Amino acid sequence: MNNNRFMERIKVGLWRDNPGLVQLLGLCPLLAVTSTFVNGLSLGIATLFVLCGSNVLVSATRRWIRPEIRIPIYVLIIASLVTCIELVFKAWFPSLDRSLGIFIPLIVTNCAIVARAEVFASRHPVGASLADGIGMGAGFTLLLAAVGFVRELIGHGTMFAGLDLLFGGEPMPGLVLADGGWLLAILPPGAFFALALAVAGKNVIDRRRVKKNSTAGLGGRLPR
Repeated sequence: MNNNRFMERIKVGLWRDNPGLVQLLGLCPLLAVTSTFVNGLSLGIATLFVLCGSNVLVSATRRWIRPEIRIPIYVLIIASLVTCIELVFKAWFPSLDRSLGIFIPLIVTNCAIVARAEVFASRHPVGASLADGIGMGAGFTLLLAAVGFVRELIGHGTMFAGLDLLFGGEPMPGLVLADGGWLLAILPPGAFFALALAVAGKNVIDRRRVKKNSTAGLGGRLPR
């Protein structure tokens, strides 16, 4: 797989077919965990590693997986990777593990991971599957981090609080911008509002891009 096709697969996952913005998959962790930036980023990174690993393993073993049992095999592969990630969190990031709670093991049930194994990794070589995993995982991670950032900023009045949970060191209160915030932003309805704004923003950008390209194709003149 050449570099151009590799980068193209990553761009597809980052924007055009973003699991959260376009396919609307993995919404359970997206809506439940993103009350802060560090929570969203941490779970996104964990999902990224699981998605890349599962794509590579499914692609590498696709010739030996019988169609009748392919879904249970995919779930077994994903569950094994999630167990490894969970043990890493418990060993090196115990506070973050307690903060994320049940949502690390629940990566097993993330529809985006199973969908990429079935739709892409089971039909393409390892290189393309790795690129797909990186793109889709990075797109999902960026969305989790962005939603967490907005909800933390509005709901808590802080930015990047608790980064020490991920990177270690002294406790970091983050950049405090206000004494308190809007409570609704960190409650479940706030997650839906933040996701809706993200989806709407992507749609607006895509429409403007299509309009700009169509205008450029007409030589800068709009049809009468």
